[in-house]
Amino acid sequence: MSAVTGGEGDRGPGRTMETPLAKVRGLGPSGEGAHHWWQERTVALATMLLLIWLAVSLLRLPSLDHSTLVDWLSGPLGAVPMLLLVVSAFWHSKLGLQVVVEDYVHDEGSKLFSILLINFLCVLGAALAMFAVLRIAFTGSAE
Repeated sequence: MSAVTGGEGDRGPGRTMETPLAKVRGLGPSGEGAHHWWQERTVALATMLLLIWLAVSLLRLPSLDHSTLVDWLSGPLGAVPMLLLVVSAFWHSKLGLQVVVEDYVHDEGSKLFSILLINFLCVLGAALAMFAVLRIAFTGSAE
């Protein structure tokens, strides 16, 4: 008889006794705690790397005037990572704000409304930023 499965004693037939580690591996009540945690860390790392790319790219430009930035963002080496940065930053914001709401808003109706609002605003912000980058990339102009 193992310590995990036990016998039929007072626990009843077929019942198991879980260790604390086994309970933690259950990922919490929703079953997705670890997935969300890893998603947050992965997106944070991606955002950090893309922000480093942005800083290095801007420092390498001869000047930071409007026409230089538009020329830089018109090329694929400027536009594609910038689009990835936009998606990553808004996704990271959504994940972080969702955790705050889940932890501190206790009324289920308010929690649902807040999470829906966060999702809507993050998608809207990302769409507007992506539109701006794509407009510059495809037309070569911000106007």
